Amino acid sequence: MDIHSEKILILDFGSQYTQLIARRVREAHVYCELHSHDMDMADIQAFAPQGIILSGGPCSVYDPGAPTFDERLLELGVPVLGICYGMHVMARHFGGEVTAAGKREFGHAELERTDNSGPLFDGFFVEEKSPVWMSHGDHVSKLPPGFTVAAATANAPVAAIQDPGRQLYGVQFHPEVNHTPRGEILIDTFVRKICACHGHWTPGQIIEDAVARIQEKVGADRVILGLSGGVDSSVAAALIHRAIGDQLTCVFVDTGLLRLGEGDQVMATFAENMGVKVLRVDAEERFLTALIDVDDPEQKRKVIGNLFIAIFEEVAAGKLEDARWLAQGTIYPDVIESAGGKTGKAQNIKSHHNVGGLPEKMKLQLLEPLRELFKDEVRALGDELGLPRQMVWRHPFPGPGLGVRILGEVKKEYADILRQADAIYIEELFQSGWYDKVSQAFAVFLPVRSVGVMGDGRTYENVVALRAVETKDFMTASWAQLPYDLLARISTRIINEVRGVNRVAYDISSKPPSTIEWE
Repeated sequence: MDIHSEKILILDFGSQYTQLIARRVREAHVYCELHSHDMDMADIQAFAPQGIILSGGPCSVYDPGAPTFDERLLELGVPVLGICYGMHVMARHFGGEVTAAGKREFGHAELERTDNSGPLFDGFFVEEKSPVWMSHGDHVSKLPPGFTVAAATANAPVAAIQDPGRQLYGVQFHPEVNHTPRGEILIDTFVRKICACHGHWTPGQIIEDAVARIQEKVGADRVILGLSGGVDSSVAAALIHRAIGDQLTCVFVDTGLLRLGEGDQVMATFAENMGVKVLRVDAEERFLTALIDVDDPEQKRKVIGNLFIAIFEEVAAGKLEDARWLAQGTIYPDVIESAGGKTGKAQNIKSHHNVGGLPEKMKLQLLEPLRELFKDEVRALGDELGLPRQMVWRHPFPGPGLGVRILGEVKKEYADILRQADAIYIEELFQSGWYDKVSQAFAVFLPVRSVGVMGDGRTYENVVALRAVETKDFMTASWAQLPYDLLARISTRIINEVRGVNRVAYDISSKPPSTIEWE
């Protein structure tokens, strides 16, 4: 079965929520891709989508230089769903008008269905009205010919439009966000019912397809993979090992920037329990030396990434001369969020050292079996592949490790302090039952010293900050409201057990994903 035979095209007009649209489509077990709003028509036709979704965006359609698209795609005869800005560009194309709304609408609103003739809202309403999340200052002031108003709110009399005969739909609200309860039902209805996709994109089918692709691509060649202990590289290793067995050799580089005891855990899981060949490289001194006087987080990423590549070259030249492929745990958000990603239009929020190909001097081909997957899909594959739950569902850990959780210059002393503090924090979260309630929790070493009194003596020591966030999508994150008694217990343990710390802070700000790692 070709799991890519049914696919949805999502055109990005710059919305902060565009990735969420893709994730909702994937949750409906249908493959989709994100591309820029100005994707060439020939490429759209070559992609051959079963349906098209036009995302929201920060502009108004009547602004000079507002994002445009090849409007011929609206004549392809495939179903189209426009969301917010996407609805506006659709309405204008078919003769409607969009103007500034008398009352802007940001936040929760109550949606009421006004036309039952189309299928888009089938199963969406369980009561007469349904809460939705709005984020707009414009509205459709004149309906395009052939369209009807499918739903409305108190401030938006045209909150959804439809022309079921031509399979064209638009919604003013954002069904992709968690603040729209049952929004996933609307997207599922569009993808599965209106676009007639059957849902072949499942963990089992993805694994079967990936194994076949890996075997076809690699043949009898040897593959080398950088094993970090994180979810992505671990799942990539398990998947490739299932496909080619002993042709895979993993290289685990201990950077000195890992969590407490992580190196031994990685070796135990893969080398001892799964029979995967793993070479362990102790490179702590090299990484710490390379990071001397480097305090910018972006520069840290580049230094760490470049050194990773250098070590791989050394290992490949010394012990794996016959390796022909370098495997990486690159996932879809890495590609989207980095410069040169799929859309190429949004601001470069993150950079990833494993995106963008390999240096020419590196005589290896790149193998990225997870490149099409979101993090939740990777975790689902990990479960299906039989990886330990504590590895698959552990909180995300950045590729540069503690390097970006130590603010300012990285030193071994700081890394050791942070490792111990973080281990205490995570241990207490597990024991209290809070670990699985939060999406990500970690400690941060702050480059400041605090005056304090411990016992009868004056201290001048370091500050550690704790962060815990709640998020379902890692697009936005709210601080987790941990109980005061838990925070007090964690703080007391860190100060008592970790030499060099006399103050613990807890971050209660809500932040977008770009600053989750304190960059």
